[in-house]
Amino acid sequence: MKITFLGTGTSQGIPMIANDDPVCLSNDSKDKRLRSSVMISWDDTCYVIDCGPDFRQQMLRENIQAINGVLFTHEHADHTAGLDDIRPFYFQQKKNIPLFAHNRVLENIKKRFEYIFTTVDKYPGAPGVDVIEIKNNHNFVIGNTNITPIEVNHGNLSIFGFRINDFVYLTDVKTIDSAEINKLIGVKVLVVNALREEPHQTHFSLQEALDFIHLVQPERAYLTHISHLLGFHEEVQKKLPENISLAFDGQKINLSQ
Repeated sequence: MKITFLGTGTSQGIPMIANDDPVCLSNDSKDKRLRSSVMISWDDTCYVIDCGPDFRQQMLRENIQAINGVLFTHEHADHTAGLDDIRPFYFQQKKNIPLFAHNRVLENIKKRFEYIFTTVDKYPGAPGVDVIEIKNNHNFVIGNTNITPIEVNHGNLSIFGFRINDFVYLTDVKTIDSAEINKLIGVKVLVVNALREEPHQTHFSLQEALDFIHLVQPERAYLTHISHLLGFHEEVQKKLPENISLAFDGQKINLSQ
């Protein structure tokens, strides 16, 4: 199984519009971060977790020719606004694209992308989709692989992360209940958000992320959903424990299934 970091930035990306912070002006490619998303692929199967406003750019950069579906963590625009750009895949593959999400998220995107979901006088240029509701404590299967939803709290909003074999992807976490932490036992690779050093109302700070990683004890951890306020990639990386890395856009990791 291969994991590709499509984007590792926070909701406004790095560089931010109209911002002259030194990190936003950095020439280091690792300091340029699109909105957070990952792609999971194995054999001839390819799924994306979240499709934000940079989805088209991410698909072109990685030269992706087909996807089997999209898993959504939650409904915020930086995780869903690129949904329209599944159209080329739909027309090329000639079959509906499955969308997996909490019912609340499905209802939200149905309102925002009504033309995709309508059954009356549907615009012929709209993609076709199949919606599959995710419920906590109910595993589901994509391809031939079992997926465990992990419920976390993004401030007061309940959202999903996912465990796929020994890989876990969590983003926009602020708190997580002990019952959900138990679902992470034995994980080898953990991806989790670390927005900045200062505390935030709805996201892990760097120290909170490090404390969480220490609690879970994965073999390897990667930090994502990073803002420019965390600092330069290379400088922050030097301060991290040996088994923890700042993820960067385009990074690929291979895992045995």
